[in-house]
Amino acid sequence: MGSKLSKTRLARLRDVISGYVERGKVPGVVALVSRHGEVHVEAIGAKSTGGGDPVRRDTIFRIASMTKPITAAAAMILVEECRLRLDDPVDRLLPELADRRVLRRLDGPLDDTEPARRPITLRDLLTFRMGFGILMAPPGSYPIQRASSELDLGQGMPQPQTPPAHDEWVRRFGTLPLMHQPAEKWVYNTGSDVLGVLIARASGQPFERFLRERLFEPLGMRDTAFSVPPASLDRFATSYWTNPRTGAGEVYDMPEGGQWSRPPAFPSGGGGLVSTVDDYLSFARMLLNHGKNGGERILSRAAVETMTADHLTPAQKAVSELAPRFFANHGWGFGVAVVTRRDSPAEPVGQYGWNGGLGTAWFSDPSAGMVGILLTQRAWTSPIPPDICLDFWTLAYQAIDD
Repeated sequence: MGSKLSKTRLARLRDVISGYVERGKVPGVVALVSRHGEVHVEAIGAKSTGGGDPVRRDTIFRIASMTKPITAAAAMILVEECRLRLDDPVDRLLPELADRRVLRRLDGPLDDTEPARRPITLRDLLTFRMGFGILMAPPGSYPIQRASSELDLGQGMPQPQTPPAHDEWVRRFGTLPLMHQPAEKWVYNTGSDVLGVLIARASGQPFERFLRERLFEPLGMRDTAFSVPPASLDRFATSYWTNPRTGAGEVYDMPEGGQWSRPPAFPSGGGGLVSTVDDYLSFARMLLNHGKNGGERILSRAAVETMTADHLTPAQKAVSELAPRFFANHGWGFGVAVVTRRDSPAEPVGQYGWNGGLGTAWFSDPSAGMVGILLTQRAWTSPIPPDICLDFWTLAYQAIDD
């Protein structure tokens, strides 16, 4: 059987992605396209600006919100062991979140509330319909945003050394009202952080240990964790962002002495992990293989199919927001976005995956048997994917050769 990817067209991928490095849009990039067992990787540029060490295939990146699908998969392991149930209230294990109050108006004072119509469930956390999350508005635009920020709940870019430990985090979170009634609409992010606390309590062990023992070790994900050990810091890329006040590119996090150089008090299920391209490929392949990793089953086929189905109703999509028109051709599963309508060659129906705001992206396509992973160390400036990400998806699909 011949190659499933065109060598000529993969060369185009390298040329286009190299252009972003040469023009200074990103210091470095690792791009992977895998199809039916064939794997193509490009490592281009440097781990830091100014001619630092080259990026390699084993360079470690902060994957930010690409943590969310891993957290969702961990929750599904517990569902399959009947230690959690999708439609049970989370109050049993998270009594801090019992008897929720809900803001009457999103822009209203925190004491202008009404009772929640029903408890928050595990399904609500997995689908971001718990009624609380990151608002697509400038920080401090609403009283609830300001209150969340004052409590150090980690509602902005990942800052792993800021939030308190799990029990204190959920205690603080429990002092706030919800923004919306449970199941009313999709609101980004916070469900995954609550999920990390729930997984720890349901499993009876620290969240990071559960991930390591049940996902990372079985999948051979040796470099995926909530911090980078000293012996691996030489493989850790410097992180950059665009300062919104000045518009200038600046260092966001350094490898040595940075926020990921030591374990955090709050391992964030929403955005705390670091990883490599091959580690994440192991996770993506497990899902694409219906939950199996070689001869070992991590999840059932049914669990993966449920994770990667669209769980949002048209009414929920109509009142939810991320990027413009995002929900016109996407839905949301458990920790992943799902393409529901084909609007471009690079977005077939059934494709699923998610991105990381510090500069990373992943998709899996069951119909093509394909995985794409893009790792950079330049943070996104909006929920709209940057050009390098859009071009990578196009380049991955144009390389299909059958």
